[in-house]
Amino acid sequence: MASPGRADYKRLMTTPRIRIGTRGSPLALAQAREVKARLLAAHGELSEGEIALEAIRTSGDRIQDRKLAEIGGKGLFTKEIEEALLAGTIDLAVHSMKDMPTVLPDGLGIRAVLPREDPRDGLISRHGAGLDELPPGAVVGSSSLRRQAQILARRSDLRIEPLRGNVETRLRKVAEGEVSATLLALAGLKRLGLADRVTAVLPVEVMLPAPAQGAIGIEARLGDERAARWLAPLDHAPSAACVVAERALLAALDGSCRTPIGALAEIAEDRLRLRAMIVQPDGTRMFQVEAGCAPTEGARLGYELGEGLRAEAGDDFFASLMP
Repeated sequence: MASPGRADYKRLMTTPRIRIGTRGSPLALAQAREVKARLLAAHGELSEGEIALEAIRTSGDRIQDRKLAEIGGKGLFTKEIEEALLAGTIDLAVHSMKDMPTVLPDGLGIRAVLPREDPRDGLISRHGAGLDELPPGAVVGSSSLRRQAQILARRSDLRIEPLRGNVETRLRKVAEGEVSATLLALAGLKRLGLADRVTAVLPVEVMLPAPAQGAIGIEARLGDERAARWLAPLDHAPSAACVVAERALLAALDGSCRTPIGALAEIAEDRLRLRAMIVQPDGTRMFQVEAGCAPTEGARLGYELGEGLRAEAGDDFFASLMP
């Protein structure tokens, strides 16, 4: 057998050992590059060319003219990526955890959560002011029922118009005057280097974030010990504990894109504090809860608070959210 030539050696040296699947938006790619950088820093034996990023176009990216609730919910942002993971064409999948359904496909699991970025929402306004300073009747662009409900609970005079698309598209629509303002996750803006576009960072008392907002999760096949070894140094236990608590609450509420839910868990002095709320889309009815536990008990607390909110709101509240 002939010895391998120079081209063969080059091909072998650049064959990816880790293939990372991601959506193709600028923000998703920025998050995937962060994961790649952390893998390289944690594993000195890995080289740049051994970690490949593969952009996968999802159903949620293709369909931009309808609300998520009308076309199947946020799982549309993960379906094709998870199919590639199950098929073995990628080894890891990088997700914004707020986009992840609470039930994952059989055989897959979240194996690492990176240190969480600022979970709050940022207001981007043509008026250069906060939510309370928007003029009466101003149009706020947002397709998030959670944001819509909390805005209307505070400012019932404002008008909400659906606004989808990636971060840059939404910023452009504000700049061009299509809407007076919009809200975006501060974490995403920071990762894109666009935090200077924010005219007001909204405190959680005004705008409670979506469950798991600001957190990046890495999904892999269960039983894939190689992936588990790569990801072990990347997992940030406090962030993971908070995400687990918030997602447990979401699961108890059977949260979907039709249910305005806000939740935020924070850890201080070895105590996890979880606050949560559900709101009528028009902002007229709101139910809130808050409690604490040990960080290891977050799943239990989240589920209990979710069940408590469901019982307090009653069946009529959730029935009113159905089409």
